[in-house]
Amino acid sequence: MKVLTVVVTHNRSKLLERCLDAINKQSDPTQDLLVINNGSTDDTEELLTKKNIWFITQENVGSAGGWHSGIKIGLEKGYDACWLMDDDGYPHEQALKNLKLNFNKEIACISSVVLKEDKKSEFVFPFPVLSKNTMPKLFGLPRKIYTLQRLKDISKNQIYPFAHLFNGALISMNAVKRIGNVNKDFYLMGDEVDFLYRLRDYGLVASSLNAFHFHPDVSKRQFNNYKIYFYIKNSFILNSRYCNVVFLRNISIILAILARVTRRNGLKYLFSILFGSNSKYFYKAIYRGLKKSIGNDINV
Repeated sequence: MKVLTVVVTHNRSKLLERCLDAINKQSDPTQDLLVINNGSTDDTEELLTKKNIWFITQENVGSAGGWHSGIKIGLEKGYDACWLMDDDGYPHEQALKNLKLNFNKEIACISSVVLKEDKKSEFVFPFPVLSKNTMPKLFGLPRKIYTLQRLKDISKNQIYPFAHLFNGALISMNAVKRIGNVNKDFYLMGDEVDFLYRLRDYGLVASSLNAFHFHPDVSKRQFNNYKIYFYIKNSFILNSRYCNVVFLRNISIILAILARVTRRNGLKYLFSILFGSNSKYFYKAIYRGLKKSIGNDINV
């Protein structure tokens, strides 16, 4: 099985180095490693040159553009699968081996579960409770699964039919040939969700509960105008494409972002996006999301 590991990076050379070291310690080493450098201005290029790692530097076209470039090379070079990850996380040394054990022709994507690096029993990104049609539940409690043990308790064969992509996700190139590459127009956020739903048209998209990817806790990371804009706009677009009860899901997106901004940025910033100098990004995101205006269409 010919695997290309793809890491997308932007201005996080210290975290990138940790990720690369973990990749090189895999018990089942990947044949090739490629780093997509999204216009870094720190010492990323010097690090990659020093480590003699294959890399491509391109302008910062967002995470979606980075994944698109890496997968495109995977297709052109005839790889069977691409193992995709951001620069700020890193894989357990048995991760690739365990993913390959679950990989077969019916699989579109098999991913690691993403665990907090300082509390390895908890998920960085909680898993949704799924309905019978494998859509995240909007109604009823609980709606989220926060710990690895709880997910193991309700899963069959240590597999759960959902994945948080691009954090140790092994993607079938046959699936990509069928459904197409990552959509660059999502630019910053939502590209992974769009790709997940399209991959499902080919085969199973799932997480292996025995494959681990470690990642910093993001629950306290502050939002900026850029992330708020693309999170709201792209979530609205995704809801309209793939989900039921779209209006209620859109309302839940707005409530979620307001709650997170309050918790992470404080009340002053919350009022600025609702009523103050930053409000234009908030309301434009809603308007353009409803209009389905995909693309990098704002300067912040």
